[in-house]
Formats: sequence, C-alpha cells, structure tokens
Amino acid sequence: MEFRIPPVPMDGPTEDFWRGQGMDPQSLQDDTLSALSLVHFALPDQPVSHHATLSAFPALDSADRISALPEGILRYIVSRLPVKDAARTAALSRRWRGVWHSTPLILVDARLLPPGRDAASPPIHAGAARAEGRGVAAAVTRVLHAHPGPIRYAYLTSSHMEAFPGLLARWLQTLAIKAVRHLVLVNRPWPLNMDLPATFFGMATLKDLFLGFWKFPDTTALPRGVAFPHLRELGLSCMGIENWDMDFVLAKSPVLRSLCIQGNILLRRLSLVSRSLRCVQIIAGIDLEIAVEDAPQLERLIMWSSSARDGLPRRVKIGHAPALTVLGYLDLKLHVLQIGNTIIKAGTTASPSTMVSSIQILSLRVCFGVRNNAKMLPSFLRCFPNVERLHLQSQKTNEPTGKLNMKFWQEVGAIECVQSHIKLMIFRDFRGERSELAFLKFFLESAQELKELVIVFGKGRFTSMTEANSKVKHLLAAKRASQTCSILLIESALEEGEDKYYLDFRGSDFSEGDPFAFIPQD
Repeated sequence: MEFRIPPVPMDGPTEDFWRGQGMDPQSLQDDTLSALSLVHFALPDQPVSHHATLSAFPALDSADRISALPEGILRYIVSRLPVKDAARTAALSRRWRGVWHSTPLILVDARLLPPGRDAASPPIHAGAARAEGRGVAAAVTRVLHAHPGPIRYAYLTSSHMEAFPGLLARWLQTLAIKAVRHLVLVNRPWPLNMDLPATFFGMATLKDLFLGFWKFPDTTALPRGVAFPHLRELGLSCMGIENWDMDFVLAKSPVLRSLCIQGNILLRRLSLVSRSLRCVQIIAGIDLEIAVEDAPQLERLIMWSSSARDGLPRRVKIGHAPALTVLGYLDLKLHVLQIGNTIIKAGTTASPSTMVSSIQILSLRVCFGVRNNAKMLPSFLRCFPNVERLHLQSQKTNEPTGKLNMKFWQEVGAIECVQSHIKLMIFRDFRGERSELAFLKFFLESAQELKELVIVFGKGRFTSMTEANSKVKHLLAAKRASQTCSILLIESALEEGEDKYYLDFRGSDFSEGDPFAFIPQD
C-alpha cells in the first residue's frame, strides 16, 4: 500500500462542466480525493519488491555464477523484479533469454510510470496526467502481448481507461486466456461511472480479486455457466454494484472465504448466503442493511464504520450462522438488531431464539449521553451470553437526553456475559462523563471473570495523565466482583472518533485473534 493512485487534476473544461451541473469543482475534487484515500488504505500489498533493481557487480575472477544457478532460482529472481527490469533480463545472455517468458508474469502498472514519477511526486496538470496514464496503458498492452503467460498477478491502477474504448475489454480477455490468478483493478477514477466490461466474467482462474471505482456489469443476461470456481478473496471499493449482482457473485463463488466491501455506492442490502464465507468486512458502509441468512462457515462479521444519510437505522440480521464468533461494531444508534425473526428492543426478554451463543468477541458503539440509546445496551448484551472480550466505543452527542445514572444500572438485573464470561473489556473514547462512569462502576461490580479493563481516551482529551487519572479515581477505589482485575488507562495516538485504523483488512487475518484489540499509540 505504499504506492498510491496519482490524483487526477481537473482542467478548465472539466471545471466548467461541473459548475454547469451545479457542483463546486473544488468540493468534488476534495470528495474524490477522500474516496481515493479510502481505496489507498485498502489496496492489497504489491507482489514485487519496491526496492529491487536490476544490477550486478562483476566477480573478481569474471565468472558468471548467477547465470549458472538452477532454472527455478533464476525464475524466482526474475519474479521479484519490477516488470521492466524482469523483461530486460532477456538481454543479459543466452542463458537468460527464455527466463522471463517462462516465469509466471507479475505485472504492476505503477512500475511503468516514467522514471522519477511515484506516489510522492508532486501533482501534474490534467493534460500531463492523462498523457502519463495513456503511456502506462500502452506499456501494459505491450507486456500482455509479449508474455505468453500464465499471469500470476496483474496490479492495474494507473491508466486512464476512458481514453481507450474497448482496450480494457481486450485486457480482461487476455488475462482470462493467460489464466490470471490475482487481479487488482482500479479505475483512475474518471469517469466515475465507467462500466466494467462483461469480459470480466471470463476470468474463471481468479483466486483473489480487488475492484475499485467501477460500475459492475449487469448479471441478469449472463449464461448460467458463468462462475468464479477458485475465487477465495474479494474486495470491492467504491463499486457501483446492485443488490442482485452481489447475490450473483456470492452464488457463483463456491469457495469464497473473505469479502470486503468499502464505500458501497448502489448496494443497499447485503444478503449473505454462502457455504464457504469465513469473514465479511464492511468499511464506510452507507445506508446498508446486512442479513446473514445462511452462512454456516462465517466466523467474522465486521462493520468498521457505518452511516445513514437519512438518519434512519439500518437492520443487521443474524440468521443461520453457527460458527460466528466475532461481531461488531454494532452501532446502537445506526443499527436495528434482528436475531432470527425477533427485533431486539430495550427490555426484550432473553430467550434461546434471541441469543447468538457462538459470539465470543463483541464490539458496540454506544451513546451513553442519550437515554434511549444507552438503554439498548443491556438488551444487546443479553443476546450474546458467551462473550469473553467486549469492546465499547463511547459516542459523543451534541444533544444529550436523559443520561442514565447508577440507579438504572443497579436495577438492570443480571446479564450473563457480564457476570460469568467477559475477561477483557476495552472502553474507547472515554471522556470522563458521569453516564460513562456509572456504567463502568456497574460493570466492575458485576464482572466476576474480568481480568483487565482498558480505558482509552482520545489524544488531547485531557491536559495530562494526572487529569485523566482524576476522572477514574473513584473506579480505582470501587468494589470489584473480580479480585484479579486490573485497570489500565491509555491515551490513544488518534483524536476522539478518528477511525484511520479501521481502513484495512485486519479482520480477515485469522492470525489476529481479536481484530478489534488494536490501540494506536505514539
């Protein structure tokens, strides 16, 4: 993710066009750059070394020992080089002539930019940027034509495709013929509604796919045999994909393990019906309802950030998901939780039909300053009786309404996961408010298995650690249900509410036991 897609500056005619549409060109440019930033953070790492260069020092005895290496090692060396240097190895000697052609191709088009141009280069004017993109596109075409395949990686993020009608379709057809396995394909992003050609569906050999800034092709007229039989990981960033097209992709990907959707544009309902999915991540979900209908292998459902433009909550339904162990962030303001056929409300009576017993790691966003929002917290917690690690993010409100005091929590009754299972709680964006402290006091007095309570406050929230400690001094002295519990107070490296650390694929890394546990610190 070190290499970024160069932004596209607007020229005079483009600015005039958007003004004619009643839009401010600068605001549009700023919004586009923000969207690009989302994509940049989520881009998979490039498969070639950023620092590899083609160079050699002559041996003291003039012997060419590198050329004498076995063919397999030579191919490995070439596979680690940027494509221009890899192709140039054919000129080294007769021994090297066929190495590049016999090595599965790794093509990163950003490495075809002019010398000296990279992600850190200063912006260039619109005409030069488009000319640069056209040059990259021409180089990609030459490489795809020259190499016989197979293609291991194609990492295409730096071409102005609108300048070449039909070229992308031919690229995708070539990638399909040459059995591409891993594809990253990101629009420049102009035009924003550029269609992804239907030849995309011919790439049956794909194992990993990341798409950004395209309009997904209509799937309604496709032949029944179209499928992605080997696709394991799918990332969709700022994609115009309709609900039924998403259903099609899931139905035609029988071994798909990981799905990440970032900045959904047209998608309004994600219906999870899959026999293979293990992890689903949503980053910057907009107006999105999620229904886990039938996903027997699903272990993680992660919604890093969510929003609703009309202010109305969106449903999150948990149906058949017996392996689900990680869930969050459920936002008590933005999400309506449905378990089976039951909508969870404040005061909902816990029963087997309203519980998801498999959940062990749960993350919630709660606005303790809004009474009706905070009153939902006990009901939500009762739905997950076996939670062992709880993450709460305290949300700020400019319109507090009837904060809950200690009396409410004393009368709330038993909550099984709090009393008997939770061993770790991380409480984020702590502000020292009375409603927060009332809940924390209740929690400490109830959590019999608690080993550690971590309280995290945003950078700059308090003037010093002394002030921060003064906010929790009563908690430190309070009675605790667990005699072995420790309390840790931490200042985050991020300001309150800042969510940069959500913009990645941490959730699909199963070596990370708890994807929510990361606390950015200086």
